[in-house]
Amino acid sequence: MTALTLDDDCGFPAGYFVLGSVGCDRMADVEGSSDADGSEIILWPEKEKSLVEGFRDRGADNQVFFVDPSGALCSRASGHAIDVQGDRLVLRHRRPATYPYPNRFSHPFPKFKYSQHTGEITVHFETDPSYPEPGEATSDAWKSKTYVLTSVPLRKPRTVLDDASQFFTTNIFRPIGAAFGGATGHAATAEEVATLELRGDEVLEEEKREEDEVDDSAEVFRRLRVVALADKADSDKTMTEKARRRRQWVVRGLRKSNARTGGI
Repeated sequence: MTALTLDDDCGFPAGYFVLGSVGCDRMADVEGSSDADGSEIILWPEKEKSLVEGFRDRGADNQVFFVDPSGALCSRASGHAIDVQGDRLVLRHRRPATYPYPNRFSHPFPKFKYSQHTGEITVHFETDPSYPEPGEATSDAWKSKTYVLTSVPLRKPRTVLDDASQFFTTNIFRPIGAAFGGATGHAATAEEVATLELRGDEVLEEEKREEDEVDDSAEVFRRLRVVALADKADSDKTMTEKARRRRQWVVRGLRKSNARTGGI
């Protein structure tokens, strides 16, 4: 059965709904149930299994969302809209228009659209999401990009044994001097050092490899990110299955009654 939608473009169910990540089996969640401006939207284990309003714990409302008449995605717990700050989703209070409009402080809220066919949630901006200051160079490149919501895998911290194992695996066929940038090798360049220090969540989405997709951290939460794809069709062809699942979402609408009993 196809869910009722607010409009033909939005794709979300009318009324309240929850958003579940296929990639990490967690729910979109306003961190700490906060209503403060700028609070981050993260992924957290599901707090309430029932989709029947009368059976739900209202303490789980920070995992419930709706689309308001203006088309903004909003948190049920606070009523505040969801904005994009950098590449993160954050809670945003309504703000008065300030000159020059739009700007980082005051701008139209992005529109979120859900595809039941692909399971993806895309983000649509009315203006350049970098909100350049007056006098800054501007570009229309943002208009040709596709902005997609994805979960971010979190790997457990590396141990000394992990580092030692990688060192010997990488350098077993190289002269030991070369491994340290000695006379028989070369000194590590700034680019190489930056690559070694690059965190998993900083790797470009289209450049992620299978090892970048390891998600074995004992931490309960996971992060959400909005990724900008210059060529989504090409990215779709080259990404791993795990990366594809991280872009997919299950959207479930809340209902007033129990479908089996007709009760509230």
